[in-house]
Amino acid sequence: MNRKLKMGMIGGGEGSFIGAVHRMAANLDGQIELVCGCFSSDPENSKRTGLSLFLPEHRIYNTYKEMIEKESSFPEGERMDFVSIVTPNHLHFEPATFALEHGFHVVLDKPLTYTLGEAYSLWKKVKSSGKLFALTHTYTGYPMVKEARLRVQRGDIGKIRRIYVQYTQGWLYDDCAGTNKQASWRVDPKRSGKAGCMGDIGTHAFNLAEYITGLKAVEVCAELNTFVPGRLLDDDGAAFIRYEGGARGVLTATQIATGVENDLSIRIYGEKGGLEWKQEEPNTMILRFPGRPAEIIRTSNSYMSPVAAYNSRVPGGHPEGYLEAFANIYRNFAQALRATQNGEEPEPESLDFPSIEEGVRGMQFVETIVVASADDRKWVKMID
Repeated sequence: MNRKLKMGMIGGGEGSFIGAVHRMAANLDGQIELVCGCFSSDPENSKRTGLSLFLPEHRIYNTYKEMIEKESSFPEGERMDFVSIVTPNHLHFEPATFALEHGFHVVLDKPLTYTLGEAYSLWKKVKSSGKLFALTHTYTGYPMVKEARLRVQRGDIGKIRRIYVQYTQGWLYDDCAGTNKQASWRVDPKRSGKAGCMGDIGTHAFNLAEYITGLKAVEVCAELNTFVPGRLLDDDGAAFIRYEGGARGVLTATQIATGVENDLSIRIYGEKGGLEWKQEEPNTMILRFPGRPAEIIRTSNSYMSPVAAYNSRVPGGHPEGYLEAFANIYRNFAQALRATQNGEEPEPESLDFPSIEEGVRGMQFVETIVVASADDRKWVKMID
Protein backbone atom coordinates (compact mmCIF):
# COMPACT_ATOMS: atom_id res chain seq x y z
CA MET A 1 0.00 0.00 0.00
CA ASN A 2 1.55 3.27 -1.13
CA ARG A 3 -0.91 5.99 -0.12
CA LYS A 4 -2.10 7.95 2.84
CA LEU A 5 -4.24 6.11 5.37
CA LYS A 6 -7.86 7.19 5.24
CA MET A 7 -9.51 8.23 8.50
CA GLY A 8 -13.15 8.67 9.41
CA MET A 9 -14.25 10.56 12.50
CA ILE A 10 -17.18 10.18 14.87
CA GLY A 11 -17.75 13.30 16.97
CA GLY A 12 -15.61 16.42 16.91
CA GLY A 13 -18.16 18.83 15.45
CA GLU A 14 -18.73 22.50 16.20
CA GLY A 15 -18.15 23.20 19.90
CA SER A 16 -15.79 20.27 20.36
CA PHE A 17 -12.29 20.88 21.70
CA ILE A 18 -10.75 17.44 21.35
CA GLY A 19 -11.98 16.73 17.81
CA ALA A 20 -9.83 19.48 16.31
CA VAL A 21 -6.85 18.26 18.36
CA HIS A 22 -7.24 14.74 16.95
CA ARG A 23 -7.46 16.09 13.41
CA MET A 24 -4.35 18.23 13.79
CA ALA A 25 -2.41 15.37 15.38
CA ALA A 26 -3.45 12.89 12.70
CA ASN A 27 -2.45 15.30 9.95
CA LEU A 28 0.91 16.38 11.36
CA ASP A 29 3.06 13.74 9.65
CA GLY A 30 1.25 13.69 6.32
CA GLN A 31 0.46 9.97 6.67
CA ILE A 32 -3.28 10.27 7.31
CA GLU A 33 -6.12 12.07 5.56
CA LEU A 34 -9.65 12.66 6.83
CA VAL A 35 -12.09 11.32 4.23
CA CYS A 36 -15.44 11.12 6.02
CA GLY A 37 -17.22 11.82 9.26
CA CYS A 38 -20.30 11.90 11.41
CA PHE A 39 -19.27 14.87 13.51
CA SER A 40 -22.38 15.36 15.64
CA SER A 41 -25.71 13.82 16.60
CA ASP A 42 -27.13 16.99 15.07
CA PRO A 43 -27.09 16.43 11.27
CA GLU A 44 -26.79 20.15 10.56
CA ASN A 45 -23.77 20.45 12.85
CA SER A 46 -22.22 17.41 11.20
CA LYS A 47 -22.79 18.86 7.74
CA ARG A 48 -21.38 22.27 8.64
CA THR A 49 -18.31 20.71 10.19
CA GLY A 50 -17.70 18.38 7.26
CA LEU A 51 -18.06 21.14 4.70
CA SER A 52 -15.70 23.38 6.70
CA LEU A 53 -13.15 20.55 6.41
CA PHE A 54 -13.76 20.36 2.63
CA LEU A 55 -15.27 16.88 2.66
CA PRO A 56 -17.66 15.92 -0.15
CA GLU A 57 -21.30 16.00 0.99
CA HIS A 58 -21.85 12.32 0.26
CA ARG A 59 -19.22 11.43 2.87
CA ILE A 60 -20.66 13.59 5.63
CA TYR A 61 -23.05 11.36 7.53
CA ASN A 62 -26.02 11.87 9.86
CA THR A 63 -25.33 8.86 12.09
CA TYR A 64 -22.25 6.80 12.91
CA LYS A 65 -24.05 3.61 11.86
CA GLU A 66 -24.83 5.09 8.46
CA MET A 67 -21.18 6.08 8.08
CA ILE A 68 -19.72 2.73 9.06
CA GLU A 69 -22.17 0.72 6.96
CA LYS A 70 -21.72 2.94 3.91
CA GLU A 71 -17.93 3.08 4.20
CA SER A 72 -17.70 -0.69 4.54
CA SER A 73 -19.48 -1.03 1.18
CA PHE A 74 -16.81 0.97 -0.66
CA PRO A 75 -13.88 -0.82 -2.31
CA GLU A 76 -10.57 -1.03 -0.46
CA GLY A 77 -8.51 2.04 -1.14
CA GLU A 78 -11.60 4.24 -1.26
CA ARG A 79 -13.24 3.49 2.09
CA MET A 80 -11.81 4.67 5.38
CA ASP A 81 -9.05 2.49 6.85
CA PHE A 82 -9.84 3.35 10.46
CA VAL A 83 -12.15 5.49 12.53
CA SER A 84 -11.29 8.03 15.22
CA ILE A 85 -13.96 8.33 17.93
CA VAL A 86 -13.95 11.61 19.88
CA THR A 87 -17.37 11.62 21.53
CA PRO A 88 -18.27 12.03 25.23
CA ASN A 89 -17.67 8.96 27.40
CA HIS A 90 -21.16 7.46 27.16
CA LEU A 91 -20.84 7.33 23.38
CA HIS A 92 -17.58 5.39 23.17
CA PHE A 93 -18.61 1.76 23.44
CA GLU A 94 -21.29 1.37 20.79
CA PRO A 95 -19.50 3.18 17.92
CA ALA A 96 -16.21 1.40 18.69
CA THR A 97 -17.92 -1.99 18.80
CA PHE A 98 -19.86 -1.31 15.60
CA ALA A 99 -16.70 -0.24 13.79
CA LEU A 100 -14.77 -3.34 14.87
CA GLU A 101 -17.67 -5.57 13.82
CA HIS A 102 -17.53 -4.02 10.35
CA GLY A 103 -13.80 -4.60 9.98
CA PHE A 104 -12.40 -1.17 10.86
CA HIS A 105 -9.45 -0.35 13.08
CA VAL A 106 -10.17 2.14 15.87
CA VAL A 107 -8.58 5.13 17.61
CA LEU A 108 -10.57 6.13 20.68
CA ASP A 109 -10.30 9.07 23.04
CA LYS A 110 -9.96 8.24 26.73
CA PRO A 111 -11.40 7.06 29.05
CA LEU A 112 -12.16 3.80 27.32
CA THR A 113 -15.88 3.50 28.06
CA TYR A 114 -18.75 4.67 30.25
CA THR A 115 -18.67 1.61 32.54
CA LEU A 116 -16.23 -1.11 33.48
CA GLY A 117 -18.59 -3.73 32.06
CA GLU A 118 -18.44 -2.01 28.69
CA ALA A 119 -14.65 -1.95 28.96
CA TYR A 120 -14.49 -5.72 29.37
CA SER A 121 -16.87 -6.24 26.46
CA LEU A 122 -14.85 -3.95 24.22
CA TRP A 123 -11.63 -5.69 25.27
CA LYS A 124 -13.08 -9.01 24.10
CA LYS A 125 -14.28 -7.45 20.85
CA VAL A 126 -10.85 -5.97 20.07
CA LYS A 127 -9.14 -9.30 20.71
CA SER A 128 -11.60 -11.33 18.66
CA SER A 129 -11.57 -8.85 15.76
CA GLY A 130 -7.79 -8.83 15.31
CA LYS A 131 -7.96 -5.10 14.53
CA LEU A 132 -5.56 -2.45 15.78
CA PHE A 133 -6.87 -0.30 18.60
CA ALA A 134 -5.30 2.86 20.04
CA LEU A 135 -6.38 4.85 23.08
CA THR A 136 -5.21 8.45 23.19
CA HIS A 137 -3.53 8.70 26.57
CA THR A 138 -1.68 11.65 25.11
CA TYR A 139 1.02 12.13 27.70
CA THR A 140 2.69 8.79 26.96
CA GLY A 141 3.64 10.32 23.59
CA TYR A 142 6.10 12.83 25.04
CA PRO A 143 9.78 12.02 24.33
CA MET A 144 10.79 12.68 27.95
CA VAL A 145 8.09 10.35 29.25
CA LYS A 146 9.52 7.62 27.04
CA GLU A 147 13.03 8.51 28.22
CA ALA A 148 11.86 8.26 31.84
CA ARG A 149 10.32 4.86 31.18
CA LEU A 150 13.53 3.56 29.57
CA ARG A 151 15.69 4.79 32.45
CA VAL A 152 13.43 3.12 34.99
CA GLN A 153 13.45 -0.11 32.97
CA ARG A 154 17.24 -0.27 32.78
CA GLY A 155 17.58 0.34 36.51
CA ASP A 156 19.10 3.85 36.54
CA ILE A 157 17.25 4.83 39.72
CA GLY A 158 17.01 1.34 41.19
CA LYS A 159 13.97 -0.45 42.56
CA ILE A 160 11.02 1.94 42.80
CA ARG A 161 10.00 2.97 46.30
CA ARG A 162 7.77 6.02 45.97
CA ILE A 163 5.62 7.60 43.21
CA TYR A 164 4.01 11.03 43.41
CA VAL A 165 1.76 11.97 40.50
CA GLN A 166 -0.63 14.91 40.29
CA TYR A 167 -2.92 16.44 37.70
CA THR A 168 -4.06 19.90 38.71
CA GLN A 169 -6.48 22.12 36.76
CA GLY A 170 -8.66 25.06 37.76
CA TRP A 171 -11.17 25.45 34.94
CA LEU A 172 -14.09 23.92 36.88
CA TYR A 173 -13.62 26.12 39.95
CA ASP A 174 -17.18 27.47 39.58
CA ASP A 175 -20.51 26.32 38.21
CA CYS A 176 -19.81 26.89 34.53
CA ALA A 177 -21.70 23.85 33.21
CA GLY A 178 -24.59 25.94 31.95
CA THR A 179 -22.42 27.99 29.61
CA ASN A 180 -19.49 25.69 28.82
CA LYS A 181 -20.21 22.71 26.56
CA GLN A 182 -17.01 20.94 27.59
CA ALA A 183 -17.95 21.27 31.26
CA SER A 184 -21.60 20.29 30.85
CA TRP A 185 -21.05 16.68 29.87
CA ARG A 186 -18.05 16.14 32.16
CA VAL A 187 -20.09 16.92 35.28
CA ASP A 188 -23.11 14.91 34.11
CA PRO A 189 -23.09 11.29 35.40
CA LYS A 190 -25.38 10.25 32.53
CA ARG A 191 -22.65 11.17 30.04
CA SER A 192 -19.40 11.06 32.00
CA GLY A 193 -19.86 7.94 34.12
CA LYS A 194 -19.23 7.25 37.79
CA ALA A 195 -16.39 9.75 38.17
CA GLY A 196 -15.91 13.33 37.09
CA CYS A 197 -12.44 14.71 37.74
CA MET A 198 -10.94 11.26 38.32
CA GLY A 199 -12.43 9.88 35.13
CA ASP A 200 -11.37 12.90 33.10
CA ILE A 201 -7.82 13.63 34.31
CA GLY A 202 -7.17 11.23 37.20
CA THR A 203 -7.02 8.41 34.66
CA HIS A 204 -4.21 10.27 32.87
CA ALA A 205 -2.20 10.49 36.09
CA PHE A 206 -2.86 6.82 36.85
CA ASN A 207 -1.82 5.78 33.35
CA LEU A 208 1.33 7.91 33.41
CA ALA A 209 2.54 6.33 36.65
CA GLU A 210 1.95 2.78 35.43
CA TYR A 211 3.47 3.52 32.00
CA ILE A 212 6.73 4.99 33.29
CA THR A 213 7.29 2.57 36.18
CA GLY A 214 5.88 -0.59 34.61
CA LEU A 215 4.22 -1.31 37.98
CA LYS A 216 0.54 -2.10 38.42
CA ALA A 217 -1.52 -0.70 41.27
CA VAL A 218 -2.92 -3.39 43.56
CA GLU A 219 -4.66 -1.50 46.39
CA VAL A 220 -6.18 1.96 46.79
CA CYS A 221 -7.16 4.16 49.74
CA ALA A 222 -9.04 7.18 48.41
CA GLU A 223 -11.22 10.20 48.94
CA LEU A 224 -13.31 11.96 46.28
CA ASN A 225 -14.66 15.46 46.87
CA THR A 226 -17.23 17.73 45.26
CA PHE A 227 -16.65 21.37 46.17
CA VAL A 228 -18.92 23.25 43.76
CA PRO A 229 -22.48 23.27 45.19
CA GLY A 230 -24.96 21.19 43.21
CA ARG A 231 -22.32 19.36 41.20
CA LEU A 232 -23.14 15.66 40.88
CA LEU A 233 -19.63 14.26 40.31
CA ASP A 234 -16.26 14.71 41.96
CA ASP A 235 -14.20 17.75 41.03
CA ASP A 236 -11.28 16.82 43.30
CA GLY A 237 -9.72 13.74 44.84
CA ALA A 238 -6.67 11.95 46.17
CA ALA A 239 -5.51 8.39 46.63
CA PHE A 240 -2.80 6.43 48.37
CA ILE A 241 -1.79 3.57 46.10
CA ARG A 242 0.07 0.34 46.79
CA TYR A 243 1.89 -1.01 43.75
CA GLU A 244 3.16 -4.48 43.02
CA GLY A 245 6.72 -5.00 44.25
CA GLY A 246 6.20 -2.88 47.35
CA ALA A 247 6.25 0.63 45.86
CA ARG A 248 3.92 3.22 47.35
CA GLY A 249 2.24 6.09 45.57
CA VAL A 250 0.18 9.24 46.07
CA LEU A 251 -2.12 10.39 43.27
CA THR A 252 -4.00 13.67 43.36
CA ALA A 253 -6.28 15.18 40.75
CA THR A 254 -8.34 18.34 40.95
CA GLN A 255 -10.19 20.68 38.61
CA ILE A 256 -10.95 23.36 41.21
CA ALA A 257 -7.38 24.66 41.72
CA THR A 258 -8.34 28.22 40.86
CA GLY A 259 -5.99 29.81 38.33
CA VAL A 260 -4.05 26.64 37.45
CA GLU A 261 -3.96 25.67 33.77
CA ASN A 262 -2.79 22.11 33.17
CA ASP A 263 -0.23 20.93 35.72
CA LEU A 264 0.42 17.24 35.22
CA SER A 265 3.62 16.19 36.95
CA ILE A 266 5.29 13.08 38.30
CA ARG A 267 8.14 12.32 40.71
CA ILE A 268 9.53 8.81 41.07
CA TYR A 269 12.11 7.74 43.66
CA GLY A 270 14.06 4.50 43.71
CA GLU A 271 16.81 2.94 45.81
CA LYS A 272 19.54 4.73 43.79
CA GLY A 273 17.95 7.96 42.57
CA GLY A 274 14.88 9.84 41.42
CA LEU A 275 13.38 11.53 38.39
CA GLU A 276 10.91 14.34 37.85
CA TRP A 277 8.86 15.49 34.84
CA LYS A 278 6.24 18.22 34.33
CA GLN A 279 3.88 18.42 31.35
CA GLU A 280 4.03 22.22 31.35
CA GLU A 281 7.81 21.96 30.77
CA PRO A 282 7.81 18.78 28.67
CA ASN A 283 11.25 19.02 27.07
CA THR A 284 12.98 18.66 30.45
CA MET A 285 13.44 15.80 32.91
CA ILE A 286 15.40 16.09 36.16
CA LEU A 287 17.42 13.19 37.54
CA ARG A 288 18.54 13.23 41.17
CA PHE A 289 21.25 11.08 42.75
CA PRO A 290 22.92 11.27 46.17
CA GLY A 291 26.22 13.09 46.46
CA ARG A 292 26.11 14.99 43.18
CA PRO A 293 24.19 17.84 41.53
CA ALA A 294 20.87 17.18 39.82
CA GLU A 295 21.06 16.31 36.13
CA ILE A 296 18.90 18.15 33.60
CA ILE A 297 17.96 15.94 30.65
CA ARG A 298 16.67 17.68 27.53
CA THR A 299 15.05 16.41 24.34
CA SER A 300 16.88 16.05 21.01
CA ASN A 301 20.34 15.52 22.47
CA SER A 302 22.76 12.71 21.64
CA TYR A 303 22.51 11.20 25.13
CA MET A 304 18.81 10.40 24.69
CA SER A 305 17.74 6.79 24.23
CA PRO A 306 16.75 5.63 20.73
CA VAL A 307 13.06 5.35 21.69
CA ALA A 308 12.96 8.94 22.99
CA ALA A 309 14.93 10.19 19.99
CA TYR A 310 12.48 8.42 17.66
CA ASN A 311 9.63 10.38 19.26
CA SER A 312 11.44 13.75 19.13
CA ARG A 313 10.61 15.93 16.16
CA VAL A 314 12.66 19.13 16.25
CA PRO A 315 16.24 20.16 17.15
CA GLY A 316 17.06 20.76 20.80
CA GLY A 317 15.84 24.03 22.26
CA HIS A 318 12.77 24.18 20.02
CA PRO A 319 9.62 23.63 22.09
CA GLU A 320 7.47 20.66 21.26
CA GLY A 321 4.50 19.69 23.31
CA TYR A 322 0.92 18.50 23.44
CA LEU A 323 0.14 18.32 19.72
CA GLU A 324 3.43 16.59 18.93
CA ALA A 325 2.87 14.06 21.71
CA PHE A 326 -0.65 13.46 20.43
CA ALA A 327 0.72 13.11 16.90
CA ASN A 328 3.24 10.49 18.05
CA ILE A 329 0.36 8.23 19.01
CA TYR A 330 -1.28 8.70 15.60
CA ARG A 331 2.02 8.29 13.73
CA ASN A 332 2.94 5.09 15.56
CA PHE A 333 -0.56 3.71 15.07
CA ALA A 334 -0.44 4.61 11.36
CA GLN A 335 2.93 2.91 10.87
CA ALA A 336 1.72 -0.22 12.60
CA LEU A 337 -1.47 -0.22 10.52
CA ARG A 338 0.42 0.32 7.27
CA ALA A 339 2.74 -2.59 8.06
CA THR A 340 -0.24 -4.80 8.93
CA GLN A 341 -2.04 -3.96 5.69
CA ASN A 342 1.15 -4.72 3.75
CA GLY A 343 1.41 -8.13 5.41
CA GLU A 344 4.49 -7.09 7.37
CA GLU A 345 5.37 -7.30 11.06
CA PRO A 346 5.19 -3.81 12.61
CA GLU A 347 8.44 -2.45 14.03
CA PRO A 348 8.49 -2.41 17.86
CA GLU A 349 8.61 1.39 18.03
CA SER A 350 5.45 1.67 15.92
CA LEU A 351 3.55 -0.46 18.46
CA ASP A 352 4.38 2.01 21.24
CA PHE A 353 0.92 3.49 21.76
CA PRO A 354 -1.72 2.93 24.47
CA SER A 355 -4.19 0.21 23.58
CA ILE A 356 -7.17 -1.66 24.99
CA GLU A 357 -5.25 -2.97 28.02
CA GLU A 358 -4.43 0.55 29.22
CA GLY A 359 -8.07 1.49 28.69
CA VAL A 360 -9.31 -1.37 30.85
CA ARG A 361 -6.77 -0.47 33.56
CA GLY A 362 -8.10 3.08 33.56
CA MET A 363 -11.69 1.93 33.99
CA GLN A 364 -10.64 -0.45 36.78
CA PHE A 365 -9.02 2.53 38.48
CA VAL A 366 -12.20 4.62 38.17
CA GLU A 367 -14.32 1.79 39.56
CA THR A 368 -11.89 1.14 42.40
CA ILE A 369 -11.44 4.76 43.48
CA VAL A 370 -15.20 5.35 43.57
CA VAL A 371 -15.65 2.25 45.74
CA ALA A 372 -12.67 3.14 47.95
CA SER A 373 -13.92 6.68 48.51
CA ALA A 374 -17.28 5.38 49.74
CA ASP A 375 -15.79 2.57 51.86
CA ASP A 376 -14.91 2.97 55.54
CA ARG A 377 -12.12 0.43 55.20
CA LYS A 378 -8.64 1.84 54.80
CA TRP A 379 -7.66 -0.15 51.69
CA VAL A 380 -9.61 -1.55 48.75
CA LYS A 381 -8.06 -4.03 46.33
CA MET A 382 -7.96 -2.98 42.68
CA ILE A 383 -11.06 -4.32 40.95
CA ASP A 384 -10.30 -6.74 38.15
